[in-house]
Amino acid sequence: MIPSVMAIGGGMLAGAGVWLVALTVTGPAGPPLRLRRLALHRHHVLRAGAATLGGVLAWLATGWPVAGVLAAAGLAWLPQVLGPDRGHERRVARIEAVASWSEQIRDLTAGASGLQHAITATAPIAPAPIQPEVARLTEELRTARPPQEALADFATVVDVPTADLVAAALSSAAGRHAADLGTLLSSLAETTREQAAMLVRIAASRARIRTAMRIIVAVTIGLAALLLLVNPSYLDPYDGPVGQTVLAGIGALWAAALAWLARLARTDVGPRVLSATHHEQKGVPQ
Repeated sequence: MIPSVMAIGGGMLAGAGVWLVALTVTGPAGPPLRLRRLALHRHHVLRAGAATLGGVLAWLATGWPVAGVLAAAGLAWLPQVLGPDRGHERRVARIEAVASWSEQIRDLTAGASGLQHAITATAPIAPAPIQPEVARLTEELRTARPPQEALADFATVVDVPTADLVAAALSSAAGRHAADLGTLLSSLAETTREQAAMLVRIAASRARIRTAMRIIVAVTIGLAALLLLVNPSYLDPYDGPVGQTVLAGIGALWAAALAWLARLARTDVGPRVLSATHHEQKGVPQ
């Protein structure tokens, strides 16, 4: 049984190695939004390939199809669940970037620039987390697309509630002269930064749940490895169909428990403001 256990570990390590190579090859995406999407697509494909390779190696090494499925699922899912919440970090960065961008527009409009000219002027100086989206917005405004539609699409792509508020304020100002636009943008920027700080505090408090998840997984795997070293016949009952069924049930219970813990650790930035209205205008059902 010890060679089988070593083979399972080798298969998972091989899959993880392919995944790390994929991350190195794709690397950080460049500024253009199309390149970012292409790199993200390649990353997903290579990650799926790494997980599949690890699962196949585990299956061939043990002769257990359930072990192959569990190994593949673990390689594909556990790093996201146990690792840092990159999605939350990106959302907070975008929220803060929206605040800085709204202040840039406020300063440019205060210098007697028109609203559309002010938005266009922010394209090269917009904060990095939303710079591709701002560049796309300026291109759409140059093609004489209605500002309300362009701003709604911008808020949809940025996908944070504060972007909806800024887009709504700018759409209102584009339809008619808004003398208090600068004050409104200042207020939105301040509120946005307060929300970002609140989300950082919430994430820090919920990080304990993610730490507990790591401890639970590490202790369980370590205990299983210790039992396998002390008593190699521990895995013998899993060789038959009944054992495979039991192993599948154990894997399903683990997945459900980790999914529940991951949901507890997830932070929510709040509902979108323009999402329902924008979809209704385009005839997209909710």
